[in-house]
Amino acid sequence: MKYYSLNHNAPKVSFQEAVIQGLAPDKGLYFPESITPLPTDFFENIEKLSNEAIAFQAIHQFVGDEIPESHLKQIIAETLCFDFPTVKVEEGIYALELYHGPTMAFKDVGARFMSRCLAYFNKDKKDNKNTVLVATSGDTGGAVASGFLGVAGVDVVILYPSGKVSDIQERQLTTLGQNIKALEVDGVFDDCQDMVKKAFLDESLQHKNLTSANSINIARWLPQMFYFFFAYKQLKSQNKPMVFSCPSGNFGNICAGIMAKKLGLPIEHFVAATNVNDTVPQFLITGKYEPKPSKATISNAMDVGNPSNFIRIQELYHNDLNAFKKDFTSFSYDDEATKQVLKDIYKNSGYIAEPHGAVGYLGLKKEMQNHPNAIGIFLETAHPIKFLDVVEPVLGIQLPIPTQIESVLNKEKIRVNIKTYDELKSFLERT
Repeated sequence: MKYYSLNHNAPKVSFQEAVIQGLAPDKGLYFPESITPLPTDFFENIEKLSNEAIAFQAIHQFVGDEIPESHLKQIIAETLCFDFPTVKVEEGIYALELYHGPTMAFKDVGARFMSRCLAYFNKDKKDNKNTVLVATSGDTGGAVASGFLGVAGVDVVILYPSGKVSDIQERQLTTLGQNIKALEVDGVFDDCQDMVKKAFLDESLQHKNLTSANSINIARWLPQMFYFFFAYKQLKSQNKPMVFSCPSGNFGNICAGIMAKKLGLPIEHFVAATNVNDTVPQFLITGKYEPKPSKATISNAMDVGNPSNFIRIQELYHNDLNAFKKDFTSFSYDDEATKQVLKDIYKNSGYIAEPHGAVGYLGLKKEMQNHPNAIGIFLETAHPIKFLDVVEPVLGIQLPIPTQIESVLNKEKIRVNIKTYDELKSFLERT
């Protein structure tokens, strides 16, 4: 499998090269040259298959022979070492819980898969190090820190916006030590992301072998397809169309869902539910894509004003807005609406959602009016404990502390404060 840049001004590369580079030399995101639908009998028999077998079938064509099948299966097994349950919230509405991994966020899947791919590619390069440089609006940092902790030949540098991630999220990326380093940026997520992109294009840093573990990296992004296959496997027996609602920040999950549909997964419709950072909902109204500075909200992982993966979604629909609209709607909700629906869900069903999932639920309920015979699935992208400062006061409850979180609570936060790209560059040159 070859990958091309969506800016169409860079050479095609292998899976390995795309993973190691992260971003193409022309600043474009990499995209697979072809997408071959999976055979019909795969979907007919999916409920009989293990999650590992499903994941292997879904991703094998995108890796090709660059990782031997036996090793790829091992990587997948190590990636998927936890559950992905669909939980009934009300009649016809299910939460797909993606937070049962080590850092209790959906990004555990992509981070674990990517770290193991990178370790495989580095196995014979004893003197060659990669530096994984990643911006986080919340959960990416913790997942990447956990996924890459102790991986030989890889240093990890995480940038996060000061005061705009939760205390637990911050602890997950600042307390591990070893090959993990955290930089607290005086700014918003988009500032962090801009610094990361600038570093990739800085020729004077080429010797650091920089790569990204944001969803711009194909090895972080592509495994996010797995969730949709797992949900379909669990709910297939109902014989109803499925509508998926994804709380959307950088649009990696929903883009991966559309990839799953292109592989043949029968998904009726997608909803991209956002907070007040409504670049994509506005695009669907006006037809103009106008990125804007991000605004801080209680669903902080979605505080993205210029979602990186949206260009991949446009590519999947060949920039045909009408075709795109048939499969895809997008709605935005403010913090007040988010808090209210957290209360409503808890009151009506006893289910404890978190702010991102709550936004996903809102978007799903609105879209389901157009699909009366379907079942709806909204993604719960992180455990409510990651947002206890919101969930506990809104619901008037005290959340039990899971063991995954307990392990970081009493550890010292170690981070370096920076304001500018020059400070980031200086830090990278010293490490």
